Amino acid sequence: MHDLKWIRENPEALDRSLQRRGDEPVSARVLEIDTDRRAAQTRLQEMQERRNAASKLIGAAMKDGRGDEAEALKAEVSGLKDQMETVEAEERAASSGLNDLLSGLPNVLDDDVPEGADEDDNRELRIVGSPPRFDFEPKAHFDLGEDLGLMDFETASELSGSRFVILKGALARMERALADFMLDIQTEDFGYTEVSPPLLVREDALYGTGQLPKFGDDLFRTTDERWLIPTAEVPLTNMVAGRILEESELPYRVTAHTACFRAEAGAAGKDTRGMLRQHQFYKVELVSIVKPEDSEAELDRMTGCAEEILKRLGLAYRVVVLCSGDTGFGAAKTHDLEVWMPGQDTYREISSVSNTRGFQARRMNARYRPAGDGQGPEHVHTLNGSGVAVGRALIAVLENYQNADGSITIPEALRPYMGGREVIRADA
Repeated sequence: MHDLKWIRENPEALDRSLQRRGDEPVSARVLEIDTDRRAAQTRLQEMQERRNAASKLIGAAMKDGRGDEAEALKAEVSGLKDQMETVEAEERAASSGLNDLLSGLPNVLDDDVPEGADEDDNRELRIVGSPPRFDFEPKAHFDLGEDLGLMDFETASELSGSRFVILKGALARMERALADFMLDIQTEDFGYTEVSPPLLVREDALYGTGQLPKFGDDLFRTTDERWLIPTAEVPLTNMVAGRILEESELPYRVTAHTACFRAEAGAAGKDTRGMLRQHQFYKVELVSIVKPEDSEAELDRMTGCAEEILKRLGLAYRVVVLCSGDTGFGAAKTHDLEVWMPGQDTYREISSVSNTRGFQARRMNARYRPAGDGQGPEHVHTLNGSGVAVGRALIAVLENYQNADGSITIPEALRPYMGGREVIRADA
């Protein structure tokens, strides 16, 4: 959500950000509705003041025997009541329209977000590691998994439809191992507090983090007005909704390993084979709540937290900053980590780390009280990122550590989580 006072003072900045995203400018419409709303509020206040004054005069007129004047004042009060009901309806309509308009506007981009229309215009910040070289034609993860007999898309489809998978044996254990490995690093090395949050949330939680109302078609909804989470960002960030934190509680950092559910309504025909884009998948999510002046540095810190997972797994990756046209709705700036996938001969996203600045905090009214300066509460800044996507990490391990005979060498960092096992074979 946007700060209306800021829009009044900076309408050109709002429009410029929207145009950078490829959207139409709306500041004129926002200010028009805001003007109507404020005018209605002023009229209501004036009517209420006149109504109160007239009501007091009625008693005085009756006491002095001025009956005709008292009756006239009564008629005026009655008329004001009817007029006020009309103006109140106008004010409610303007407020509702303004809220609907503001709720659908994306975050204002940071000035240093590169210009561009789509992912082709994202700017590469760095490449870490070198893709492995094979003396054979590397296979894609779905071929590797099916040949091992440990990845079953057919049965999953019979159970649930497309975009689901069943993992068995060593691959099921590797999925669990990867999550435990990630959680241990984020909690033990980077100070995040592990949380086990609900997977079902109410509508206001999704509104707070920006998924609703704009992206309802991408979500799964239950029959009792709850929603399956698309990411643990939703419950983790909403843990501070409506709260006023003390400055001493910041930074507030939490992490969770959860299932995530997405309808993928806008992904028809994309990545239909394999595990890259599924309705149900797992992530280790990172959320940081910080003071406004600390959020830019926290974005770099969180990016490093996610990078450490890939470094310890020995996976080649690159870091990109998303361009204006590719930056998500709630983000002011986003870093993507893209891991090398030999089976596709390209880099694919495995983590997005975003600074939303005060955008989510205003939607969920999350604030903190600065220490010792006598100022009132201020909105916090919120950040979120994958640390990292478990399924895509599994894919990356399979493809990068595959052998000519179809077996998979287990990265050394994962072996303690795999009971010391070093290789996954079809006969295992």
